[in-house]
Amino acid sequence: MTPLPPALRARRAALSVVLCAGLTAALTACGGGEDLDAGTNGIGKLSATEIETKARATADAAASVRLSGTLVSKGGTYKLNMRLKHEGGTGSVTSKDNKFELLRVGDVLYLKADAGFWSRKEPTQSDLDAAGKLQDKYVKVPEGDPAYKQFRGFTDMDVLLEGLLGMQGELSKGDRTEVGGIPTIKVIGGEGEGGTLDVSLAGKPYPLQFARAGGAGVLTLGDWDKDFVLEAPAKDETVDYGRQLPKTSDD
Repeated sequence: MTPLPPALRARRAALSVVLCAGLTAALTACGGGEDLDAGTNGIGKLSATEIETKARATADAAASVRLSGTLVSKGGTYKLNMRLKHEGGTGSVTSKDNKFELLRVGDVLYLKADAGFWSRKEPTQSDLDAAGKLQDKYVKVPEGDPAYKQFRGFTDMDVLLEGLLGMQGELSKGDRTEVGGIPTIKVIGGEGEGGTLDVSLAGKPYPLQFARAGGAGVLTLGDWDKDFVLEAPAKDETVDYGRQLPKTSDD
C-alpha cells in the first residue's frame, strides 16, 4: 500500500481535528465530549416548560424559604428580607422613606418601626406623643385595619411565591450559571421580557433567583425547607393599639 504524501497526511489530520471539535460540541464521538448533566439532578435535560413546572411544584411543596431582594410595585421600590413558612413569617421591608419589621404568627400580625414611620408628614403634638409610644415596639395590627391585608401579604409564603414568580411569554432555556455557589439553569420568559428564573441543578430543583418581568425587581430565594423559630414577642415589647392603627407617613 502506497503511503500518503506528508502534505496530504497533514491536511487529513487537520481536517480530522476540525471535524472532531465540531462533533465534540454536539456530544458525539471523537473523544465523547463533556456530559453537562453529570452529577446534577438532571433537569437540564428537560424542556423550559418542564423545568419551570418542576421548580414551581418544588416551591409549593417546601415548608419554608428565605426571600430577599428588590420588588418594584405600584411605582414604589421595596427591599425585602423575609423568612417565611406556611404559618407565618418574619423579616424587614424597606421603602424609600421607611424601614419596618413584620412578624406574623398564625393570623396575628405585628409591625415594628421607628417614630418617623408612625408620624404624619405634618404631625400634631398628639401624633408625636402616639408615635413616641409606638416606636420600636411590636404593634399588633388589628385584622379590621386596612393595613392588615397590605402588610400580611409580605409575610404570606404562598401569596408571595405565587405573585412574584410569575413568568410571561414563551419559555426557553438559557445559560447554565451559579447562584450563591449552586449550579443553576435559566428559564427565560418572552426572550427576557417575561422574567428569568434560575433553577437549581443540585438536589431538589428549587427556584434560586428570579428577575421579574419589566424590570420589576430581582429576588433571591434560599434556605429552602430550613426551619426557624416563629413566636410572638414578649408582652413588654408589644403594644395593642386597638381597632385601628394611627395614620402613618406611608398613608
